[in-house]
Amino acid sequence: MSNKPIPRSDRRSSKKPKFSGKKTIASSRPQRKEWQPPEETEDNDLIYGRHSVLAALESDRQLNRIWITNRLHYDPRFHNLIQGSKAKGAVIDEVSAQRLSQITNGANHQGVAAQVAPYNYYELDELMAQAKANSDEPVIVIADGIADPHNLGAIIRTAEALGCQGLVIPQRRAAGVTSTVSKVAAGALESFPVARVVNLSRALETLKAEGFWIYGTVSEGGKRLQDFNFRGAIGLVIGSEGSGLSLLTQRCCDELISIPLGGKTPSLNASVAAAINLYEIYRQRWSEKVYIQ
Repeated sequence: MSNKPIPRSDRRSSKKPKFSGKKTIASSRPQRKEWQPPEETEDNDLIYGRHSVLAALESDRQLNRIWITNRLHYDPRFHNLIQGSKAKGAVIDEVSAQRLSQITNGANHQGVAAQVAPYNYYELDELMAQAKANSDEPVIVIADGIADPHNLGAIIRTAEALGCQGLVIPQRRAAGVTSTVSKVAAGALESFPVARVVNLSRALETLKAEGFWIYGTVSEGGKRLQDFNFRGAIGLVIGSEGSGLSLLTQRCCDELISIPLGGKTPSLNASVAAAINLYEIYRQRWSEKVYIQ
């Protein structure tokens, strides 16, 4: 009987596996979790930047926690306000700039951040009553589905700076007041009322019943902006970034406005369009005033 060589693939190793003799013992010590910044929601909001936090400190808005660098903590603009906020129950954490960058996910925090209570929205009736009490010719901005918080924050900043009396936003399919909105608004939110409504069309009808003339902004098809005489109580509706004003919203408007453009770009960013329209409204009113030196 001939001895045939065993194929290499059929050979079994006679070597036994080596054991080090050391047993692996699972550590019973719980792993320490790194603190994660709260997600940007309206229930657990984080604001940052000197203007935004300073405006929140100066207002009556409740601050739950403040993170601030040592250099800014004792700045005369912040120190007394922070001590007052601490007396109201806020937790004050003095941290490094690197730590603040972690907390704000690398945002431009400028040395300070704060966790604030959720924004307290106004009721529409309350907003209208306050607007009429503060001005004989109030202007209220209505945002029809603005989803980008940067656009919403920019609209709020412009509207407050020019002297508008408030903003109305829908509850669904639109940006609410978040930390990004607050940051872009640069403190304007602390003195600018925002109402949130379930049904925007019904809100527009309510405004009309209270004497507000509703102007809707459209990229084309409306009357030229400069052809209007903006007097009385005004509601200015700004459409969403992509589709503009909905057809239902357009039907609720008394007039449609278009900004004449001379270039090839067919439309403007929502916040830019809002700024141009609002400036024209107030430019007309300012030009009619007589200033006595």
